[in-house]
Amino acid sequence: MTDARLRRGRGSLAFGFFVQGVTFALLVTRIPAIQDRYGISDALLPAFLAAVPILAGVASVVTEKVVARVGPAVVLRWSQPFVLLALLAVGAGTELWQAAVALGFFGLAVGALDASMNMLGVSLQRAYGRSIMLGFHASYSLGGIVGASLAWVGAHWHLSLFTSYLPVVAVLLPLALVGSRWYAAGGDGPVPEESTEKGSGAVAFTLLLPLCLVMTFAYIGDSTVANWSAKYLQDVLHSSEELATVPYNAYMVTTLLGRAVGDFGVRRLGAAAVVRGGAVLAALGFGLVAAAPGAWAGIAAFTLLGLGLSVLVPQTFAAAGRLFPGNSDAAVARLNVFNYVGFLIGSPLVGALGDAWSYRGAMLVPMVLVLVTVVYATSFGSRGARYGGGHERPRTVDVG
Repeated sequence: MTDARLRRGRGSLAFGFFVQGVTFALLVTRIPAIQDRYGISDALLPAFLAAVPILAGVASVVTEKVVARVGPAVVLRWSQPFVLLALLAVGAGTELWQAAVALGFFGLAVGALDASMNMLGVSLQRAYGRSIMLGFHASYSLGGIVGASLAWVGAHWHLSLFTSYLPVVAVLLPLALVGSRWYAAGGDGPVPEESTEKGSGAVAFTLLLPLCLVMTFAYIGDSTVANWSAKYLQDVLHSSEELATVPYNAYMVTTLLGRAVGDFGVRRLGAAAVVRGGAVLAALGFGLVAAAPGAWAGIAAFTLLGLGLSVLVPQTFAAAGRLFPGNSDAAVARLNVFNYVGFLIGSPLVGALGDAWSYRGAMLVPMVLVLVTVVYATSFGSRGARYGGGHERPRTVDVG
């Protein structure tokens, strides 16, 4: 019974990741359309994009306190519907202040969702005793592909944002609520071999700092793709609006592929080796984006970029859980803040450099930062480290 409940919990959480992937892709791949709908200038756009991660970071900090009382499953159960409703609100408004309110609401809800979702993932991985975290993020990538494809349909048929968003929300919101019935958190599973006595209790920031830096650099890279790939293709590589939705879709395809096989790679090679390889591939992808002579070359570069970045974020969350097995929820919540630090830095930085210098040159900044991740790869554990000695079966369960 315990094993069955954990398997249901794993499946329902994977679906939650999928829903969030769809939702986020529908937002970011239609940024040019949102900009046009509300008359947001190029100078003002970075401020709108920055407001979302700021509010999400605040919500992530608050979530650490809330889950101590009610558990991450309850927070996730109610934050996901709010994210979907916020997406619908973005497509429904016409005034600039309405866009600001809707995006602010989206940021607050997504901060609680991201933190609680990854808390549950880390907890289930500990219960299983082996790497499964990349699989959850693969579900997110699959959702991103679906969302970007739906965005392409909306752009191709010149549908309004509200018309594009309404059927998606109408389908996913009730399914997410039903699926949330089976959310489960792993109990006291096997303690990873690389965890320390110090790491098993209070979250020491000095131990968490390398992972915070990796998370920041990874999300600077990811936010560059999410927020600027469509605009980069249109304004720099002179593609159509329809074709501009393709890079994020291609990026999500290779992100899905990398995450689908990533857990196997971690088990065979160790997390540190997988992270090093991903960082090098991601840096190469950014270099090729900067040098791309045309739209299709740019799409190919974003495709390679997804393969490299795919492993960094899920492995960073997993490493925090291994480092602080006795307080993983707090570690994940604090680490998740640097998800939004990366978004907060990445989007305005690329935009400012693009306006002041060139968008091609701006792509070199995330290239260098992602490559620095190689220095911190040892924080992810040695090749010989195993999840609870390599146990394959789930252990115990607490239902949120």
